[in-house]
Amino acid sequence: MVNTLKETCRDLASQLSARGVRFAILSPGTRNAPLIVALERHADITTKVVIDERSAAFMALGYAAISGEPVAIVCTSGTALLNYAPAVAEAYYRKIPLIVISADRPMEWIDQDDSQTIRQFEALGNFVKASYNIPDSAEKDMRWYANRQINDAMTTALSGRKAPVHINIQFNEPLTETGEVEEEQFRNVELIEPTRSLDTSFARQLGLRLASPRKVMIVAGFLPPSPQLNKALRRLVALPNFIVFTETISNLHGNEFISRIDTTLSGITSDEREELAPDVVITLGGALISRFVKTYLRKIKPQEHWHIGLSHTTVDCFQCLTTRIEMEPEVFFPQLASAMQPHKSPCRYADRWRIARDKAISTHQAYIAHSPWSDLKAFSVIMPKIPRGTNLQLSNGTTVRYAQLMGDCGFHRCDCNRGVSGIDGSTSTAIGASLAYPTGLTLLITGDMSAQYDLGALATEGIPSNFKMIVMRNGGGGIFRFISSTSGLPEVERNFAAKDSVRLPLEALAQGFGFSYYEAAGEEELRNVFPDFISKTEKPAILTIDTPPDIDAEVLRNYFKRSKIFKNKTYE
Repeated sequence: MVNTLKETCRDLASQLSARGVRFAILSPGTRNAPLIVALERHADITTKVVIDERSAAFMALGYAAISGEPVAIVCTSGTALLNYAPAVAEAYYRKIPLIVISADRPMEWIDQDDSQTIRQFEALGNFVKASYNIPDSAEKDMRWYANRQINDAMTTALSGRKAPVHINIQFNEPLTETGEVEEEQFRNVELIEPTRSLDTSFARQLGLRLASPRKVMIVAGFLPPSPQLNKALRRLVALPNFIVFTETISNLHGNEFISRIDTTLSGITSDEREELAPDVVITLGGALISRFVKTYLRKIKPQEHWHIGLSHTTVDCFQCLTTRIEMEPEVFFPQLASAMQPHKSPCRYADRWRIARDKAISTHQAYIAHSPWSDLKAFSVIMPKIPRGTNLQLSNGTTVRYAQLMGDCGFHRCDCNRGVSGIDGSTSTAIGASLAYPTGLTLLITGDMSAQYDLGALATEGIPSNFKMIVMRNGGGGIFRFISSTSGLPEVERNFAAKDSVRLPLEALAQGFGFSYYEAAGEEELRNVFPDFISKTEKPAILTIDTPPDIDAEVLRNYFKRSKIFKNKTYE
């Protein structure tokens, strides 16, 4: 077959395929032309062209998160690589193995005032597991070196704590020379990892340490869905001294869990917080959204804090870490659940937490019923109406926090870029996620500032019709009107929330990019328009929801004071 004559590119394409890469996102360029040719002509790799490298990397992130497969991203030389940085950082902290591939100039031309010659090698060093710099050479030993480096890169990305790697290849000219090449077999170094498991006797020892009457709180951060993990945690939470706190993006479901952490913690008294303090906290998953639970656990400092998972460093978010168990949660918790002994000591710890949760939910419902039109009211309408089979994508800022207050809605899965918690790339990530979920609906709920940040993603060719996008048009930056550090500043509207600059012409944008368009500015209007928006259509769709920014912040701020408000106010 006819292919690039650069053997390293053919070797790379072969190894990507052998290690499970089925999808690659390419950004156009000249220096990366041989890489594009090799990937386009590989039978087992599907490619997609995305011009904007920042958007391309976030799309790859979204695709990899949903598919569970590594994804390659390929760019040309110069600043193109630097545009990958936000998504690569997010992927690093979410343990998603992006294979970052950049074309470079020969090293002798770096810093020589020649076009697109910057220091690319290790440019992403803080956000990848390893960086590789491969010269373009036809010499036998250098071909062996390139193959070895590519093998090492793939093994590093896909073993242990998964994360991105960066492969930088220095290409000499000519770049686009092609010719007939014979069918090749490049060396692929097999990796066999030993099975990770707990010794049965040690699992029982751990079980004894958690036996009643010790009060045990399990707190889950962001996680991919895992039926095995879900089942194990439901077995543990059936014990009277165990309680499980989950977040919307924990992707864990069960009526026994506390899925509305902020709602619950803001609804109990300081005395109840002391009485319900755990002896042992066990964490799993990534960074937590809830500031309430972080503040609570930092203050009470439980006797023990165990973290379960493959970590890149000692993560001590509550400032009381005592034990690291380097094992995947879906392996650890089923073994722990099997090792727990029947309870002989009475304990009402779990019951008392659930009573507190149910009481908090009742005040939540009463508060929303009497709230004016606002973001909070809109979310209370939206969330129950989303089909259960939906992949829900949430942007950062207030959007993901409002979703947290609505509890476990049982979606197929829910994701947010909480590895770094940036607002950039939310739309691109969601579009990438929709490409990996062709059989169901992908819904992005985003703020207007986040949407403005990533408008270029809407120009991507081939956005599937199963992609839907809700934009909360509330004057931009609602989080800054709410959090105490900025809400009192006179500059909040001009310099933080940017109310006057974020009035996106979303109807015109939707028309220009080929989306169906809907909008609502009140509760009744939202209820009427939502079924048409969410239904199956021939085009992707955008729904704009207009809410008053000043009222939004006041409603959310008072939500966390609702217990005191109800004590002092009687509704007819």
